[in-house]
Amino acid sequence: MFRWIKFNAVGIAGFALQTSVLFVLTHTPRPMHYLVATVCAVELAILHNFIWHQRWTWKDRPSLSRAETLRRLATFHVTNGAVSLIGNLALMSIFVGVIRLPVVIANVGSVAVCSIFNFLLADRLAFQI
Repeated sequence: MFRWIKFNAVGIAGFALQTSVLFVLTHTPRPMHYLVATVCAVELAILHNFIWHQRWTWKDRPSLSRAETLRRLATFHVTNGAVSLIGNLALMSIFVGVIRLPVVIANVGSVAVCSIFNFLLADRLAFQI
């Protein structure tokens, strides 16, 4: 249960980063398309979250080498990255493109839906012993 709390604490920080980047990229004098901005914001959050999960959430499962860290990053990026990117793009397309929610509110819903799947994938695949 404590790991789930840590995972969500890191996720909240990553979410704040993702939302801030998304807002900035879509609210400038020459705004980026919301789906392109979503990809950029999600990618930055994925890298942020990996670093914090490696150093804090799964600190009790340390990497034994640089190669192990790179394997974990690749696994985390493929699993959590796929869920985050595909899930966020699909949900943002629905929430913004169909339902017409504001971009930042749509982002909240997208991240909430994807977070449960991301925890399971990280715990079972990326940070396994």
